[in-house]
Amino acid sequence: MSIAVFASGSGSNFEVLTEQSRKKWPEEVSLLICDQPDAGVLERAERLGVQAVTILPRHYENKAAYEKAILSCLQEQGIEWILLAGYMRLIGPTLLQAYPWRILNIHPSLLPAFQGKDAIEKALDYGVRWTGVSVHWVDEGMDTGPIIDQKPVLVEPGDDLHTLMKKVQFVEHHLYPNTMYKLLTGKISDSPRVRR
Repeated sequence: MSIAVFASGSGSNFEVLTEQSRKKWPEEVSLLICDQPDAGVLERAERLGVQAVTILPRHYENKAAYEKAILSCLQEQGIEWILLAGYMRLIGPTLLQAYPWRILNIHPSLLPAFQGKDAIEKALDYGVRWTGVSVHWVDEGMDTGPIIDQKPVLVEPGDDLHTLMKKVQFVEHHLYPNTMYKLLTGKISDSPRVRR
């Protein structure tokens, strides 16, 4: 059950997932897929000794061709699970069909609130008292897949974007690896709980 992480940014969740996979999970994170040639996550992968593959969408004529290139790489490596960790692209049919209910994402809000980009900033602007973190199955929508687990984060009167981001990230770094550990060890179901 080899595991790949997809990331586009600095890679703090990638690093935590990789470290926790080596300590607790029955399988380790063995591959990083990145769509940004200058992303900080690539340096983390090198330091952690994880194979990193950069696949740039602009090198392909369309999304399907781009995802076919990714899929070929995943199949070569025997990947069975995909964890999105700050991967700033919607997953399309090519990967969804190849990995049905085997793709997870983490999002910095209590979904379905504040889907999409800038969720922490949106929560601050809206003035909510609580925001949080969600781990969910990936479907064709933007942060619309069935939720696996969530944890709340209190928005305090003095919080700004920096302080709230730190609090949300702290929760992310615990919730995501723990959720994946439970899936891999059968402590929670590895099929979606579809909400009515």
